[in-house]
Amino acid sequence: MQIALLGDVMLGRLVNDRLTVADPAFPWGDILPILRQADIRFANLECVLADDGTPVPGKVFHFRSDVKNVECLKSAGIDVVALANNHVLDFGVEALREMFAALDQHGILRAGAGPDLDAARRPAVRRVGPHAVGFVAFTDNQPDWEATGRTPGIHYVPVDDPGDRRATELLDLVRRTKARVQLLIVSAHWGANWGSEVPTEHQSLGRALIEAGADVVFGHSAHIFRGVEIYRNRPVVYSAGDFVDDYAVDPDERNDQSFIFLLHTMGSVPHMLRLHPTEITRLHTGRARRSARKIADRMQRLSAQLGTPSWWIEDDDVLEIPIGAGPAPGAEEPGSQGP
Repeated sequence: MQIALLGDVMLGRLVNDRLTVADPAFPWGDILPILRQADIRFANLECVLADDGTPVPGKVFHFRSDVKNVECLKSAGIDVVALANNHVLDFGVEALREMFAALDQHGILRAGAGPDLDAARRPAVRRVGPHAVGFVAFTDNQPDWEATGRTPGIHYVPVDDPGDRRATELLDLVRRTKARVQLLIVSAHWGANWGSEVPTEHQSLGRALIEAGADVVFGHSAHIFRGVEIYRNRPVVYSAGDFVDDYAVDPDERNDQSFIFLLHTMGSVPHMLRLHPTEITRLHTGRARRSARKIADRMQRLSAQLGTPSWWIEDDDVLEIPIGAGPAPGAEEPGSQGP
């Protein structure tokens, strides 16, 4: 089984403007053949898909994409989206409800936001043959958008307070969900926008989620990617970075660079992460070509700091991170530098 995991996908503002005339597949550039290899495709949807609503006060940035752009997700074969983030309510509750309806109508599963707290916490489950794959999504951003028993909102968990009941309930949710699925992926939209160092509280919760039964912890929210840790033979991606957007590029942090994180399993057991370097150019993402090795070298260094070896596969332009396995045949040693 193969599962493609993508970081923040923001289809609003200038990307939305471009989609008024461009093909729905435009934001995906030349990466569609890679996505088609996967049995499931997952992304964090960092905007609301709606035609209605007004910008909520008190925020600097508001991200909305026309509801028709659900076809953009369909064009990439996106099966599941995380909605636990700090932009799904940028245009209010009615816009959020409009997005729920659009995703449901097109068969795209969602996790992390809902018409009430139970729905926001509810896992999305997708089957691949005999295997049920579950997705739980939460965020520590935007606490004022937390869903309640009667009001729509997001699955909010304060990451910096492990004793908070919501953190305890998240771990309980992971245990219950793992009992009914073969593979469980937890989507964590956590932390601030910048900095490649993994926050201590992220590492603590990431490991606790693995101990509770998560098979993959897939983090995002930071605009840049961070290292990958293998803990108890399970991967923790601390930040996947930005995948599609219209943001200004920081020349040092390079928030235009990321990866397609392609998880390979043996049955339902994680076996390998293959990271395909990507780069955002002119409102769409694409395979990094000349910069691929440099992007991969950065991930190698960050992951090595977490004790994780990786190997660059020159022929495929891909960085491999074994999960409880040795290097691939013909792979280069970890930490080797590109030309």
